Amino acid sequence: MTISNKSCTPCKGGIPPLNEKNARAMLRQTPLWQLVDDGRKIYREFLFNNFLSALAFVNKVGEIAELEQHHPDIEFGWGYARIYIQTHKINGLHENDFILAGKIDLIK
Repeated sequence: MTISNKSCTPCKGGIPPLNEKNARAMLRQTPLWQLVDDGRKIYREFLFNNFLSALAFVNKVGEIAELEQHHPDIEFGWGYARIYIQTHKINGLHENDFILAGKIDLIK
């Protein structure tokens, strides 16, 4: 089963985030993403030809985030969207972050 076929499970906190070794192993399933913020987040930038295309993409990301109940931080503007994902309750990475990244990768 690929990471994008899984569903996010609610994280209530109280568990440790993935360590860097495990985060890098999970990252192999979403190779277009990068570890950032000392390994506490994953990040990817998407490029578009105009503002409306970037906005449409961000709206699709929002729909997926709502379905999965896992919400990324998004920056966007003319021709770009930057997505940062982490599990806020544990201030780091969880399998859910990679599941969401895998689903976002299917959009574009």
